[in-house]
Amino acid sequence: DVQLQAFGGGLVQAGGSLRLSCAASGFTFDDYAIGWFRQAPGKEREGISCISNSDGSTYYADSVKGRFTISSDNAKNTVYLQMNSLKPEDTAVYYCAALWVTTAQAMALKMPYAIDYWGKGTQVTVSS
Repeated sequence: DVQLQAFGGGLVQAGGSLRLSCAASGFTFDDYAIGWFRQAPGKEREGISCISNSDGSTYYADSVKGRFTISSDNAKNTVYLQMNSLKPEDTAVYYCAALWVTTAQAMALKMPYAIDYWGKGTQVTVSS
């Protein structure tokens, strides 16, 4: 069975940091791009970053560029999202997802709609 599980969320003060992890199983990890998404109450799901496990390319939405860093450990089938300088507007449920494409740009063009596998989310709350 395909599984994607995001964890590492929590409550942090503005300016603080968190690292999210996305553990994947049940598919050929190296053939997929993995993306991070978030959804705040009353808002649409937003794709914020993705990484290709084929060529290592990355993508960041403007809302997180310079503050968040995505990385992948192919040996562990795990993707990480290091979130620094967190703001209250970063508060949301964070999800990871997989898409069968070879570049991060290809995933960025398709997300958040054309996704092959979704994982369960993890709550991130940033207090002011």
